[in-house]
Amino acid sequence: MRGPVAELRAFVDAALLRPVADARPDPPGARLRRRVVVGISLVVGAALLAWALRIRPGDALFYAATLGLAAAWALGALLSGPLRLGLGTTRRGARERPVAQSLALGGLLLAVFLAGALVVARVPVLRAPVDDLLDHARFGSLPVVLGITVLNGIAEELYFRGALYAALPRHAVAVTTVLYALTTVGSGVPLLVLAAGVVGLVTALQRRVTGGILGPVITHVTWSTGMLLLLPPVLDLVR
Repeated sequence: MRGPVAELRAFVDAALLRPVADARPDPPGARLRRRVVVGISLVVGAALLAWALRIRPGDALFYAATLGLAAAWALGALLSGPLRLGLGTTRRGARERPVAQSLALGGLLLAVFLAGALVVARVPVLRAPVDDLLDHARFGSLPVVLGITVLNGIAEELYFRGALYAALPRHAVAVTTVLYALTTVGSGVPLLVLAAGVVGLVTALQRRVTGGILGPVITHVTWSTGMLLLLPPVLDLVR
C-alpha cells in the first residue's frame, strides 16, 4: 500500500500531468473558422465581463449582464465547432469520465483559496475589492446569483478550455491561462485576476490530460460555487 505522499503524487500525475494520447486536432479549414469565431467571442466576452463587474450591487441589470456574458461564451464556443467531453485516466491507468478527479481538484482549489482568504481579510487594501464583488450576492438574490455563477462557470469552460484551447496550434495551456486571467483585468479586482490565473492553469492542465471539457467544467463549478457560498463567512471570521 502506498503512503499518502505517493498517493498524492499519483493523483496529481493522473489528473494534471499525463497528457492524453489520443487528442485529435481540427482539420485546417475547421481550425481557421474556429479561430475567427473565438477571436470575436473573446473581445465581446471580455467587454461584457468588465461591464458586469462594475454594475452597482443590487442593480437588476447585473443579472442581465452576467446572463449575456454566459451566452456570449457559450454561443461562441458552440459556433466554433465540435467540443469533446474527454476521458480521464485513473491512478491505475483506467480510462473513464473525469468526475471524481475533478470534484477532488475543485475541492482542493476551494480549500486553498479559503485559507488564503484568512490572510486577505486582514489586509484592507486587498479585502475591500473582494467585499465589493461579493456585495452582488449580499444585496441581490443569492439563489439567482448562484445559478448565474454555475452557468458562467460552464460557459467559460466551454469557451476557454473547449473552443479556444482547440483553436491554438501550440502552447494552449499557457495561452488560454493568460487570456483567461486578462479578461478579468477590467474588473479592477487584483485578486480576481490572480484567481483566474490559478483556476485557468488547473483547468487547462485538465483539458490537456482529458482531451475534453467535462473535467474543467466540474472543477470550475465546484470551486466557484464553493467560493460564493463559503467565502463571505470565512471573511467574517476575521472582520
